[in-house]
Amino acid sequence: MKQRIFGWITTLIGIVFALAVLEVTAIAWLYVEDGRYTPAAELFERTQNTYVRDATKGTSCRYVDTLFPHPYVGFVHHANPPCGQPWVNNVGLFGPDYPTVKPTDRYVVLLTGGSVASQLGQNGKPPAPRYLEEELNKKYVSPNGKPFLVLNGGDGAWKEPQPFILFSLYASSVDAVAVLGGFNEHYFFWPGAEERLERPLSNFIDVNPFVADENFGDAAIGWVMGRIAGSLALNPILGRSHAAYMVVRGIEQAAKGKDIFKSSKKTTLNSIFHMPNDIRTNIPKAFEVQLGLFQKYWRATEAVARDNNVKSAFFLQPAPAIGKVLTEEEKRVVGDLGYRDIYARMTAGMMTLRERGLPIYNLADVFADQKGTIYADHIHVVRSEDGESLGNRILAARIGELLAETWGLQKKP
Repeated sequence: MKQRIFGWITTLIGIVFALAVLEVTAIAWLYVEDGRYTPAAELFERTQNTYVRDATKGTSCRYVDTLFPHPYVGFVHHANPPCGQPWVNNVGLFGPDYPTVKPTDRYVVLLTGGSVASQLGQNGKPPAPRYLEEELNKKYVSPNGKPFLVLNGGDGAWKEPQPFILFSLYASSVDAVAVLGGFNEHYFFWPGAEERLERPLSNFIDVNPFVADENFGDAAIGWVMGRIAGSLALNPILGRSHAAYMVVRGIEQAAKGKDIFKSSKKTTLNSIFHMPNDIRTNIPKAFEVQLGLFQKYWRATEAVARDNNVKSAFFLQPAPAIGKVLTEEEKRVVGDLGYRDIYARMTAGMMTLRERGLPIYNLADVFADQKGTIYADHIHVVRSEDGESLGNRILAARIGELLAETWGLQKKP
C-alpha cells in the first residue's frame, strides 16, 4: 500500500514539474516575443476583438447572445434579458430611436459603416460620449439651424452592402448620411493579393454572413477562439497560465491553415456568392471586379441620397498599417500588417470616385501626428471605462471639418 501511495505521489510530482516547465518555457518564449513580461490576462485579451469583448464585458453572455436576426441587414442587437443591451434602440442598433418621418426639431445625420463607425457614433450605454454628434453641435450650425442628431448606423462585421441597405431603408427619414468604411471591405481584396490565393476570393465577395467578428473567412475562427480565450480568462487558474494562452494561439494558427468552409451541401454561402474561377485566379481581374463592387455601393448610396434630397459624404477609415508610427504597445496588439499595400491600392481606387462627383475622403493620415497609443487592436481605437477616447475625438474632429467643407456648414462663433 505504501508503495502504491508513493507511486501516486511520484506521478503527481512529475506532472506538476512538467506543467511548471511548460509554464516557464511559455513565459520565456513570450518574454522574448514581447520584449517584456506580459501577464496572461493581457495576452488572452489580445485574442479577442475589443468591440466584441466590450459588448459583453462584466457578464457571462457571449457576443452572439446579443445578436438578433434582421430581414434586410442580416443581424442587429436586442434589448431582451438576460443578454440584451438595454440601450439598443427601436431598430436594433445603438443610441436614439430611428424616426419614421424626418424630424423638424433636429438635423438628422445617419452615420453608417462597421464597428469603427458604430464606436464613433457610440455603441456604449449612456452617458458615454457621442463623439461626432458632440463635435458637430459644439462647432457648427446645421443647415436648418436645429441641433444635430447623429443616428448610429454601424455594427460589428458590417460591410457593404449592409450600410447601403440600412440607408436605403431610412433615406426619407434623415437629412444627411456619412459613410465610414474600408477596413472590413479590404478583406474582399486581401485573399487575392500577391500570392495569397490559398484562401478563395469566393469566401469574401459581396458576402454579409451572420457572424460576430470583423471579416468572413477568419471571422468564424476569430469568434470561436475569442469565446475559448474569454472562457479561459475567467478561469482562476488557466486565466493566469501563459502555457494555456500558447495552446489557444496554436490552435488558432492551425485552424487558419485549413479551409473550414468546405461543405458537401449544394447551397452554401460560398455557392451563393461564388466568384467564377476564371476571375478568381486572375489577380488583376479579381481586384478590378472587387473594386467595382465596392464602388457600386457607394455610388448607389450617393444616388439614393440625391434622389431623397439628402446630403452625403464618404470616408475611408484609417488603419494601423498606414499613416501612423505605432507605439510598442500598439505593435503588440494590431496583428499582421501585411495588408498595407492592398489597402493603399484599394483606397486609391475608391478615391477615383471623386472624378464622378462623390464627396469622398481618405482618413489614412488622421493619426499621423499622434505619438501615443491610439489603436487597441487590429482596427479599433482605445476607449476608457467611461467611454472617453482620444482616437474617436480626433476622428470626429476631422470628419466634422470635412462635413463642414462639403455641406457648407457655418462655424459657430
